[in-house]
Amino acid sequence: MQQVLLVRHGETLWNTEQRIQGQSDSELTKQGIEQARQTGLRLQHLGITHIISSDLGRTQQTAAIIAESCQCQCVIDARLREINMGVLEGRALSSLTQQEEQWRKSLLNGDPAGRIPQGESMGELAQRMREALEATRSLPTGSRPVLISHGIALGCLLGTLLGLPAWAERRLRLRNCSVSRVDYQSSSWLAEGWIVESTGDIAHLSAPALDELKA
Repeated sequence: MQQVLLVRHGETLWNTEQRIQGQSDSELTKQGIEQARQTGLRLQHLGITHIISSDLGRTQQTAAIIAESCQCQCVIDARLREINMGVLEGRALSSLTQQEEQWRKSLLNGDPAGRIPQGESMGELAQRMREALEATRSLPTGSRPVLISHGIALGCLLGTLLGLPAWAERRLRLRNCSVSRVDYQSSSWLAEGWIVESTGDIAHLSAPALDELKA
């Protein structure tokens, strides 16, 4: 059986400002840095062998802090990027027009055709996220990797592992620096392949963590 841990990046300035990030970026806040530090402390005794991060700045910053605690090198996989939010990236939620809000909600509310102009569909996101996860199966036997990615991206991956379509209504809450776990196994009572062991665990954090955007 192979275990893979999935970690969302720490809190960013744009998270606190309720601003849409997508593949644009903002730095971790002091709280986000502390969340990453606490996540590293949680993972450092779990035998982590690989830290694999999205190429966006907020995940690389989170990954570097965790990698130091786990005494692992960090490698980059651009397939772990957040969904491309197109023309809405950098915009504050409060500034969206009714039409723009409909575009945004189309990625969350189960619309098979959901896509923001100049952005990415949930199906496209699901394909590259699954490829990144499957790549961990080629690691040496006994490896225990951590993938550091983003809220919508990880939620999409976990949903599809549960058998949901990529565009299914978004129902998993993955807060900043939450930890999820998936296992690849053969079981008498579960479908062979990837199974979801746990999602969105923040028991290691000392202060409340934000959802995708501050609620």
